[in-house]
Amino acid sequence: MSRQISLFAQAPHSADDIDGRTGLAATFDLFAAFLRGEGKMENTIKAFIGDLRLLAEFTGGALPLAELGAACLERFLQWMEYERGVPCSQKTYARRVTTLKVYCKWLHDLGALADDPAQSIRQRSGPAPLSDALTDAQVRDCIAAAAEFKRGAEPDYRPAFLFQLLLQTGIKKAECGRLRLRDISRGGKDEAELCVRHKARDVYKERRIILDAETLRLLDSYARQYGVEDQLFNCTTRNLEYILTDIGARAAVPFKLSFEVMRWTMAVRDYRAGVDEKLIREKLGLSRQSWYETGDKVRRLAAMLRRG
Repeated sequence: MSRQISLFAQAPHSADDIDGRTGLAATFDLFAAFLRGEGKMENTIKAFIGDLRLLAEFTGGALPLAELGAACLERFLQWMEYERGVPCSQKTYARRVTTLKVYCKWLHDLGALADDPAQSIRQRSGPAPLSDALTDAQVRDCIAAAAEFKRGAEPDYRPAFLFQLLLQTGIKKAECGRLRLRDISRGGKDEAELCVRHKARDVYKERRIILDAETLRLLDSYARQYGVEDQLFNCTTRNLEYILTDIGARAAVPFKLSFEVMRWTMAVRDYRAGVDEKLIREKLGLSRQSWYETGDKVRRLAAMLRRG
């Protein structure tokens, strides 16, 4: 069901000009600009726009947005997967569903669509396996293993502090390596706020994460031992990876303990504790669009660990 694309019957000059009469293809450049503003990489933007051009090939690019209903999207997915004559992997299918969801939510948020037609579309995850995450029992074993470094003739508080910091914040390896002591603002003996700077399209943004009393207690012991005055960790991030690997090995964790594992562990623990998903997303430094896939994985991981 391929149709010729008729472009820009009503070309909007800005997102505010988009309404239900606007032709589908006339919105693509403005949608791409929105994605750039959200910090999406150019490869991602190119893939999303390519997916929408495929939709325009099916419906006709001049299709008024008001006619872009749920039934239309379901027919498009059926055509794309079974009738187009071009192989469509599970991963590609999943990405195209994500494209439709992000695009339609954007239009709905603008007020161009009264309802979000992609909201009812079910995402089918690709074949990529879920990341590893620590169970509650494994977390306890890792805490005990990290505490072993604090004992003996030459006690070392860095492993215990690093593990506790990542367990609570889920920050990335590069973010951890950039931390300064001044990034931690203490409001009292048992409470503090960590300012994490994360990069989005060559621009650094900030997010703030509350640190609990145990993390601060370990921070104080670690800072005294290493004489921390500015840079929080005076070693390479690779060395921090080695420390995590050593903790996991001592705790008999059946997979390699890494920053990525700690990031998923934090998200799953917060989700299972009833933390609002919006707060988890913000804690991870993710956009609303990125959360479509990440949030689904967090929920699946939480269910899997609960069964285990």
